[in-house]
Amino acid sequence: MASDLSAVEIVATQSGIELTVKVVPGASQTRVAGAWGSALKVAAAAPPEGGKANAAVLKLLADVFGVRRADVSLASGHSRPVKRIVVAGLTVEAARARLAGSQ
Repeated sequence: MASDLSAVEIVATQSGIELTVKVVPGASQTRVAGAWGSALKVAAAAPPEGGKANAAVLKLLADVFGVRRADVSLASGHSRPVKRIVVAGLTVEAARARLAGSQ
């Protein structure tokens, strides 16, 4: 699956990186599930109600990228399955390396 992750588009920003994430709530565990086109596909064990799936995804991405939870935020798509995520303090190269290591 690591080769799938090379298709994920990660864009550099002034403060870090930004990427698109496709969230699939109600999974058996919260995990990186591969690529979905140019987006990162994440399975979330939490239900989509009350922002629980969003919180689980942000925590997972903080763990995967090795940053504080406060450095990961939702830029758009709060109530949609496709979201834009911003990670502060991370380069594109570091993000790709950490993402590849998560598999």
